[in-house]
Amino acid sequence: MSARPLRVAFPGADGQELAASLTLPEGIPRTWALFAHCFTCGKDSLAAARLAGALAARGVAVLRFDFTGLGASEGDFANTHFTSNVEDLVAAAHWLAEAHEGPTLLVGHSLGGTAVLAAAERIPSARAVVTIGAPADPAHVLRQFGDAVPEIERDGSAEVDLGGRPFRIRRSFLEDLRAQRLEERVGRLRRALLVLHAPGDPVVSVDEASRIFLAAKHPKSFVSLDDADHLLTRRADAEYVAEVVAAWAARYVSEGAAPAPERPAVGQGALRVEEGDRKFLRRLHADDHSWLADEPEAVGGGNRGPDPYELLLASLGACTSMTLRSYANRKRWPLDDVVVELSHRREHAADCEACEEAERRVEVLARRIHLVGDLDPEQRARLLEIADRCSVHRTLEGELQIRTEASDEP
Repeated sequence: MSARPLRVAFPGADGQELAASLTLPEGIPRTWALFAHCFTCGKDSLAAARLAGALAARGVAVLRFDFTGLGASEGDFANTHFTSNVEDLVAAAHWLAEAHEGPTLLVGHSLGGTAVLAAAERIPSARAVVTIGAPADPAHVLRQFGDAVPEIERDGSAEVDLGGRPFRIRRSFLEDLRAQRLEERVGRLRRALLVLHAPGDPVVSVDEASRIFLAAKHPKSFVSLDDADHLLTRRADAEYVAEVVAAWAARYVSEGAAPAPERPAVGQGALRVEEGDRKFLRRLHADDHSWLADEPEAVGGGNRGPDPYELLLASLGACTSMTLRSYANRKRWPLDDVVVELSHRREHAADCEACEEAERRVEVLARRIHLVGDLDPEQRARLLEIADRCSVHRTLEGELQIRTEASDEP
């Protein structure tokens, strides 16, 4: 099953709502990453979407968002600059830490790579930084403005065509770019660094990658992207980058920076439930398996796993199906397939006139069983009887007691 991105939003540095996408892996994430897109691109660009999906397929949860004034985010792009982009990145990391876990991995593409280098020292959870086709100097982007630079400096602003779209650029944007001293920040990064760059990149020269690499202290690594284009428009290039990033980052993000916890020892027939975040995400551990439970987005959850009632239905449905299969196999009946559909609802009790509770309701678990195969009517009727003998069915309809006690041990 492929990773499914969730649409989320959070306040940016100036309070504007920033549109974001959180791409989650199946099961518990190995680590959490924050991705910064290229200049004037967006969270849904080909490179951003493909990299997020490919990393999620390798167990990395990825948050990507539109910077202020871009894509679906609020704000005016003309009022932004490189420093405000860095502030948005810090705000994104803060939101991720509050909602889930702080990002241990920062990944930036093109100018987004330059931005994550600048933001890293302000994101305490970050342990590894990856740049993809990034310039060492933010002012490198001025080359994209061409002959408009003198006009911007003279008139205070000008409209610039970038990738076929018009953008209003102000003098303050140029001044902010020129004031950056990124190589000094790279020198005190104190995070593992991976620099990915195509030697023939016509947009950002590989010399920029050399400057970043030489300014950084170890641990640092460089990987050539061969003939990949700057925007990583070929799926194979995005997959390759994701594979390299996931393998490289595993060495650095697994030590002491809130990785997914190891599965605790749980006795046979027991279950342990742990908090996965400060909302509703929960990690469930049995003796040999771990999985997630969550609430739907409509009630404030992240929808990253079945909700409690879905888990209850799953228990009854799985037990029903297993019981029918076991019985049919033992009888050597031609049961080709069995499908169990379940739902939960509450009904007013129709036979409770003498009840003390005026609004007494009965909890109903509705079960529909599809029996596929060349079965005669007597066999079908017998299998439906056997369904009621499923052990979970008997537990739910029996005299069930839930005994609760406090424990001081975690």
